[in-house]
Amino acid sequence: MGQLNQRHILVAISGGIAAYKGAELVRLLKKQGALVRVVLSRGATEFITPLTMQALSGEPTHTELLDEAAEAGMGHIELARWADVMIIAPATADVIARLAQGRADDLLTTVALATPAPVAVAPAMNQQMWAHAATQENIQMLASRHIQIIGPDAGEQACGDVGPGRLLDPEAIVAAVNARFESRLLEGRRVVITAGPTLEAIDPVRYLSNHSSGKMGFALAGACAEAGAQVELISGPVHLDAPNRVMLHPVTSATEMCEQALALSAGADVFIGAAAVADYRPESASAEKIKKADGNPLILTLVENPDIIACVAQSSSRPSMVVGFAAETASLMDHAREKRQRKGLDMIIANDVSDPDTTFGSEQNAVHLITATEEQSLPLASKRVIAEQIVAAVAATLDR
Repeated sequence: MGQLNQRHILVAISGGIAAYKGAELVRLLKKQGALVRVVLSRGATEFITPLTMQALSGEPTHTELLDEAAEAGMGHIELARWADVMIIAPATADVIARLAQGRADDLLTTVALATPAPVAVAPAMNQQMWAHAATQENIQMLASRHIQIIGPDAGEQACGDVGPGRLLDPEAIVAAVNARFESRLLEGRRVVITAGPTLEAIDPVRYLSNHSSGKMGFALAGACAEAGAQVELISGPVHLDAPNRVMLHPVTSATEMCEQALALSAGADVFIGAAAVADYRPESASAEKIKKADGNPLILTLVENPDIIACVAQSSSRPSMVVGFAAETASLMDHAREKRQRKGLDMIIANDVSDPDTTFGSEQNAVHLITATEEQSLPLASKRVIAEQIVAAVAATLDR
């Protein structure tokens, strides 16, 4: 199905005659396996109905800035965080001008300003409006902010004019958005990633573990594969399918994960330790189920598990870049900086797991990237978007 499979695509339709093509755009995105939500500007509802878009997307259509049905009425923030990419098609001259000015005076422009996801704009307007210096300056402004400009096409227009300004065919828009996810930033690189929890056996039916879902590590594996890398994913027990073009190596315990990590990371370009490895394991696991002892406490002797990320960072066949995670509940940045230095990491990714929005199992994350020379904060977004931003930072570091 391509790179849009299971991506959260927010389609925003503004008030131009080409708005009717939004229906076909949504249909094609759904055919690609995307999850689609639709925003209609007030002008767009004069050309195409919310009911039509709801039927095609399978989701409620959004038209108002303050949504009483949304949590705290902040529907625009929910949409902004949900999106993996936002496509504005058609984008009228008015919408383009308001985006360039950073306006947020309706649902469409507010979501575009609030989303951390990439934004794509497909212009559609009269050829003279497209050629006007103001429009061209606005387009250049959007492009300088890394907003993808898709089109326009040239040809006969609804007003009878002929020239550039027609909305690209929906097939071409889908192809352009699909292509942006083939970044190839890690083309030819080999990346090894650990993900998920580890389970440390107490007896045949009990174990020590944690709440890690593996979602962040799996999102990173998918993003690295989409960027052209050969990806080896070492994962503890999770309920997730391996991303396309990713080789999965399932393990259970920290000891097993460490053995796999050292073997697979030898000579790799990048190692990313995203797993939530149990710090301790029972000194010995009982061969039989431990029975209750008439109210007497069960005493376990615990020993430290191997520090997988430190072992990889200090190995003789160390990858070119070693990236770790610091999941903290207090003093996030101080703990993360100290951990990076102590373990000899090139980059550490710090996230606050005490925050309900970014705790284990959540669909979103907000992290801080810390290296020896710089720090960068990535605001709350879907884990897929965060993973793509991390991949871009890793690729930039490798290329220096």
